[in-house]
Amino acid sequence: MVRGLFAHASTYLGRAQRFADGLATLGSAPTVSPTAPPPTAPPPAPDLDRVQKILLDIDDKGLGLEIGPGHAPIAPRSRGFRIETLDHATADELRAKYADEKHVDGSKIEEVDHIWRGEPLDEVVRGRRYDFIIASHVVEHIPDLISFLQQCGGLLEPGGILSLVIPDKRYCFDHFRWPTTTGDLLQAWMEKRSRHLPGVIFDAIAHECSRAGNIAWGQASDGAFSLNRSLEEAMRRAEAARSTKDYVDCHAWMFTPASFALLLAELRAIGLLHLEVVRSFPSAGCEFFVSLRPTDRAQGPIDRLALYRAVQEEGSLPPVAGGPL
Repeated sequence: MVRGLFAHASTYLGRAQRFADGLATLGSAPTVSPTAPPPTAPPPAPDLDRVQKILLDIDDKGLGLEIGPGHAPIAPRSRGFRIETLDHATADELRAKYADEKHVDGSKIEEVDHIWRGEPLDEVVRGRRYDFIIASHVVEHIPDLISFLQQCGGLLEPGGILSLVIPDKRYCFDHFRWPTTTGDLLQAWMEKRSRHLPGVIFDAIAHECSRAGNIAWGQASDGAFSLNRSLEEAMRRAEAARSTKDYVDCHAWMFTPASFALLLAELRAIGLLHLEVVRSFPSAGCEFFVSLRPTDRAQGPIDRLALYRAVQEEGSLPPVAGGPL
C-alpha cells in the first residue's frame, strides 16, 4: 500500500535539495514555537547546518530509527550511529531504483532493517523502542498523520525525540494550496485512512507549481510562478486513484511553521496527541525543523487567536477585512 510513499519522498527531496542546499544556511537564528517546552529545555543554537538542526536534540549514543532515509540517510551507520531504518524497499531494490539517477550516490544507501507496507509501526519494528526517530519529508505523505504521530510517540523511550523535517508550502510546489487544518487531520484519523482520497490527488496535481522553473525555492526567490499540470491531467489522476486499491502518492498535507505549531497545540488540547515541542527552527530553503518528545503533562491553556494570527502573518491565510486578527 505504501510502496510509493518513501519512494516519492526521497525523489522529492533529491530534486528539491538541489535548490535547497544553497539556501539552507541562509535561515535566521532558531526560534521556539508557541507550544514551547518548559524552561529546562536547551536554548536555541544559531548557525547550524541542516543535519545539525535535525540531530541537535537527539542522544547520538542512543538507539535510533530513521523512517524513509532512501538514498540520503541523515544518521547513517557509516558515521557511527546506532540506527535502524524503515523504508518501502530493501537496500538492493533502492540501489537498482536509483542506479540511473545522476544526483544519487548509491554508496550511501544502507541496509534496510524494516520494510513498511502500511501496518502499525510497532508491528513493523516488532516492539522495539528507540531513543530517537528521524523522519525527513515524510509526514506530508502519510494518509493518517494523527495515527502516525501517535505511533511514533509510542515507539520512543521516555525523553526520546521525534525529529521532523517538513516542507514549507510557501517555498515548494504546494504554494497555492491551503494549509492543512486540524479538522482535515481529524477526518483522516476518524476514517482510519490508508490511501489518499481522489479529491486530494486532484488538488495535489491541479495546484502543483514552480517558481522560476524550480519546484522548491528559498525565501529570497522572486521569480515568476507557473502551474505545472492541467486540470484535465488532475482529473485523470483522480479518476485513476478512485479506480485502484493501490496507494497513490501525493502531498496530502501542507504546512508552514506556524500552521504546524497550531495543529500540534490543537491536537494536544483535544487529547489526541501526547507530544510536545522541544525546539523548532524557522524555514531555511524549502523546509523547517521540529523536534518533539512524549509528554504526560496536561496541555495548558492555548491562545488560539494568537496561533491563528501567526499563521496569517506568515501569509498562508487570506487577510481579514478591516485589518489583521
